[in-house]
Amino acid sequence: MSLRTTPSVDYVEDVSPGSGVLPPRAWYASSDARSLSLNGRWRFRLSATAGAEDDSFAEEGHDAGTWAEVTVPGHWVLQGDGAFGSPIYTSHLYPFPVDPPYVPTENPTGDHLRVFDLPSDWPSDGGAVLRFDGVESCARVWLNGTELGEFKGSRLAHEFAVGELLKPGRNVLAVRVHQWSAGSYLEDQDQWWLPGIFRDVTLLHRPAGGVGDFFVHASYDHTTGEGTLRVDSDVAGRVTVPALDIDVATGEPVTVAVEPWTAETPRLYDGVLATDGERVPLRIGFRTVALEDGLIKVNGKAILFRGVNRHEWHPEKGRALDLETMREDVLLMKRHNLNAVRTSHYPPHPAFLDLCDEYGLWVIDECDLETHGFTEQDWRDNPVDDDRWTPALLDRAARMVERDKNHPSIVFWSLGNEAGTGRGLTAMAEWIHGRDPERLVHYEGDWNCRDTDVYSRMYAFHDEVEKIGRQLDGGTRKRRELPFIQCEYAHAMGNGPGGLADYQELFETYDRLQGGFVWEWIDHGVRHAELGYAYGGDFGEELHDGNFVCDGLVFPDRTPSPGLIEYKKVIEPVRIEGDGADGTVHVTNKQDFADLSALAFEWSCQVDGETVESGSLAVPALAPGESAEVKLPEPPADGRGGERQWTVRALLADDTSWAAKGHVVAWGQFAVGARPLPSFPATDRPVPEGNRITLGPARFDARTGALLSIGGVEVGATPRLDVWRATTDNDDGAEWQTDTRFGVLWRTLGLHRMRHRLVSVEAGDDALTVHTRVAPAAREAGLDTVYRWTSDGERLRLRVSVTPEGDWTVPLPRLGVRFGLPQADVVEWFGGGPGEAYPDTATASMVGRWRSTVDGLQTPYVRPQENGARADVRWVELGGLRVEGEPEFWFTARRWTTEQLDAARHRTDLTAGDTVWVNLDHGLHGIGSQSCGPGPLPQYFLKAEPAEFSFVFSTTR
Repeated sequence: MSLRTTPSVDYVEDVSPGSGVLPPRAWYASSDARSLSLNGRWRFRLSATAGAEDDSFAEEGHDAGTWAEVTVPGHWVLQGDGAFGSPIYTSHLYPFPVDPPYVPTENPTGDHLRVFDLPSDWPSDGGAVLRFDGVESCARVWLNGTELGEFKGSRLAHEFAVGELLKPGRNVLAVRVHQWSAGSYLEDQDQWWLPGIFRDVTLLHRPAGGVGDFFVHASYDHTTGEGTLRVDSDVAGRVTVPALDIDVATGEPVTVAVEPWTAETPRLYDGVLATDGERVPLRIGFRTVALEDGLIKVNGKAILFRGVNRHEWHPEKGRALDLETMREDVLLMKRHNLNAVRTSHYPPHPAFLDLCDEYGLWVIDECDLETHGFTEQDWRDNPVDDDRWTPALLDRAARMVERDKNHPSIVFWSLGNEAGTGRGLTAMAEWIHGRDPERLVHYEGDWNCRDTDVYSRMYAFHDEVEKIGRQLDGGTRKRRELPFIQCEYAHAMGNGPGGLADYQELFETYDRLQGGFVWEWIDHGVRHAELGYAYGGDFGEELHDGNFVCDGLVFPDRTPSPGLIEYKKVIEPVRIEGDGADGTVHVTNKQDFADLSALAFEWSCQVDGETVESGSLAVPALAPGESAEVKLPEPPADGRGGERQWTVRALLADDTSWAAKGHVVAWGQFAVGARPLPSFPATDRPVPEGNRITLGPARFDARTGALLSIGGVEVGATPRLDVWRATTDNDDGAEWQTDTRFGVLWRTLGLHRMRHRLVSVEAGDDALTVHTRVAPAAREAGLDTVYRWTSDGERLRLRVSVTPEGDWTVPLPRLGVRFGLPQADVVEWFGGGPGEAYPDTATASMVGRWRSTVDGLQTPYVRPQENGARADVRWVELGGLRVEGEPEFWFTARRWTTEQLDAARHRTDLTAGDTVWVNLDHGLHGIGSQSCGPGPLPQYFLKAEPAEFSFVFSTTR
């Protein structure tokens, strides 16, 4: 009788970074050396534990014909229709017991097999390297039955020397991947836990005398206009840059006149590093990063980050991104005026950094390190303060720096994210400073700035940011002398973020404030056949953080959200302001390096939102920071007495690598005169007719005063006071916030279940007056509400007067009227558009004539919530009705009630009904970003105070 022994899996819980791997080196593509992609379909077997199967699958001749298949790059939990397990989302909680370095016995383990044929012309000289660009979280590797080693560090590259193991013809690569390992304790980023080989696997030929590792040093002297190039190489060779007539030996500096690289002007010079055995193409950008005068400077100038945090994400493939998806990200960023990206919270696929070099983005490259879950035990046993883990931390730092060191776009190395503080971080900072003193070091958790070159915070409120800008924030002297950035701010979860313009005003007011990075780029929704997009908890996770994983400026399919449209406007690189009275436009170049020669300007004049004339506008090629006043032509005279305004746009004058000629970069609007308000005499009087009252074109219920119809348009539900909205993620706030989570406070007060008590219905000589009191059950506070209806025979005016009663301690979600129409589809309006806006998200709302459908008005947030409001509406037409407002109003229309929207958890929960529900709002509460950051600023509160507003109804049929 024989006993089956469990294979050794001690390496899984070993705190070391691994064994058998080669030292890290720069990532590059060789023009001479062969490569063979091993991406594609792999045989796959899933086991429940790390030691469930022996290692015989790695032996030559093993029959894996009955195994399943998965695609590499990929995550096995996103393949197989659920047969291979499910994704897990936690924001910071470890989904296993915190018992470092141990992980549960229940440890999903995927055995991968790839049989490949070595090409017959594969070179026989030199050696070969097997490269893994990303495996989560621990991998053990065999080639042709020989074990190569094992490694941890999921978002980092690892290589093995395999030249002596390759065979002509058939070769077998075996990889065992464990979901959990000691390395998992260092990878507690706010994202899905997704095991698998999710980046490229490549076999690289390394010719004899070929290039090994090299470091491109390309500085720029802004005082002389010269750049100094030196390429340090492990293998001696020569460096040539034809455009600069450079031909020098490696290690030898050369200084020549150059055009510098910046995010605005990403000039790259093509060069070649040639050794005896290999030629490697170089893309060289000359720039100097320095900390001078307490500021982050590039090429001698302080820069302002208009940035975003970017997780790698695809709704079907997870973190397995292809080149075109990465390019799409960069192009969208450039087209929306972003100039910087923080690679939260790990180094990205190296091809993404090539794109940042090419198109121009400042980069904070962040190490694959986060131990956030240790907050649950007050950081006890935190690996970054435990010397046993320091080799693993240094390995992660080295693999980031060595791989990415030749990218001019990278201006900061970041030690990681939310890992507390400790000796391991200090060791990382010291190593990075020593290896690459030409860049700066970032880490948000180091508030005393012991190890960092910048004071970095996340989600600091506006008032604190202003104190920091004024250097009134206290802290150590070193910290006060450093520049400040918000590495995360303006949490873009659901509807929002609000307050972007207020932050940007602070950044542009105080030199010390050098901008920030919105959290984050994309919603991490997982495409789901039944739910549309799934989020935390939709896969049965025992611990999860819900839709907190959906907090991006673009939706999962990369459609820009209203938040991105708003951000583009807030950070536009040209400020266009004007005075409609004297026809003067004030133009300011807000760029750091480029003048305005790449832009063309045009003006247009609108009357009641329709353009009546347009033309080009001559604006000087202003240098960065310069301003000019430009005169507009005389306003066209067309005989109409409507509302007039100017719109001035800055457009790309020619095609660029990232957008076509005519792409709108910036715009400004300003009124020529005041808007004429709707008015008419109340000439008709209410006429009782049995159980109905007729007033002009309208019929009312005589008992309740409810509006039944206007002209031939039936009203499904009478206009009545509405103060509730389906709470947004930012209304609801974060669970660790206790005092100002307005969504919670509103529900506690009962604003989602208001009751209406009819006080009186009075048909007077010139008006129908309906008096009600609106209040929540169990509460004393209420809203005394009077509806006054008048008519001139053809039109109908509703004047609403609201007086709060009792003790109102919280602002209102909204204040306006809601009513129902049985039929409506096409919507036209004159006001803000084309997209949604709220009081603190309305910078991008452009006044004009707009057209949509009811369905087109909806914003498809992954978790349904309040959305779709249009701002500054003068009039709107839908369902046969025209509604004019005094003053301007907020307009919303949808095919479900607010209550149905509030109850929905996925878009598929919403079913269109027979009624279109319309909200005409006098006011809305601000949005803020309290899902993780601050709530709305006080000026965006909708206070419960006396208010009066009116609407004029008429028919369009």
